[in-house]
Amino acid sequence: MPKYSEAIEKLIIEFNKLPGIGGKTSERFVFYLLKQPKQELEKLGLAIEHLKDKIKICQACQNFSENDPCSLCSSKSRDQKTICVVAEPQDVISIEKTGEYNGLYHVLHGLLKPVEGVTPDKLKINPLLERVKKDGIKEIILALNPDIEGESTSLHLKKLLSPFSLKITKLARGLAMGTELEYADEVTLSSALKERKKV
Repeated sequence: MPKYSEAIEKLIIEFNKLPGIGGKTSERFVFYLLKQPKQELEKLGLAIEHLKDKIKICQACQNFSENDPCSLCSSKSRDQKTICVVAEPQDVISIEKTGEYNGLYHVLHGLLKPVEGVTPDKLKINPLLERVKKDGIKEIILALNPDIEGESTSLHLKKLLSPFSLKITKLARGLAMGTELEYADEVTLSSALKERKKV
C-alpha cells in the first residue's frame, strides 16, 4: 500500500491527535501547509511555541491567561461575590458574549466521567472550595452542559457546597439536553443565565 513520505506521515499523525480531526482532515491540513510560503509556516510554528511560553493558569479562576490573576479576576468592576462554574475555558467566552453576567468564573477543566477515568480529583474542584471558604462567596452558578456528565458534576458540586451558606443556582433549561455551552447561541445562553434556577 503506497504511503506518504515520513515527514508528511509524521505531521498527519500529529494532526490526528487533535480532537474532532480525522485522517482525511489531517491530510488536507498537511497539503494546505505544503503549499504555503515558508514564512507562513514559521509564523504558525512560532504561534504554537508561544502558546506554552505565554499562557499560564490563573490561580484564582483556573482559566488560561497571559496574566495571573487574569483580567476578569483582577477587575474591580465585577461582582466579587458570585462565581459562575464552567467546564472548559471556552465556556467563559461563550458566557461573556451574552453581556448578561458580571461576576467571576471558575473553570473545572472537564466534567466527571468515571468510565474515562475523570474523577473529582482530576478536576479543579478543590480550588473552588478554597475560594468559597476564604472569599465570602454569596452565589455559585453551575453553568455546566445539560447532559449526563454535566448533571452528575452539578450534583457532586452541590453536595460539596451544601455546608456553605450560599445560593446555588444553575442555568435555566432554555438549553436543550445534550447541548454544549461552547456551541449555544448567545440569545439562548443569555436567557438561560437570566432565568437561572436554585438547585
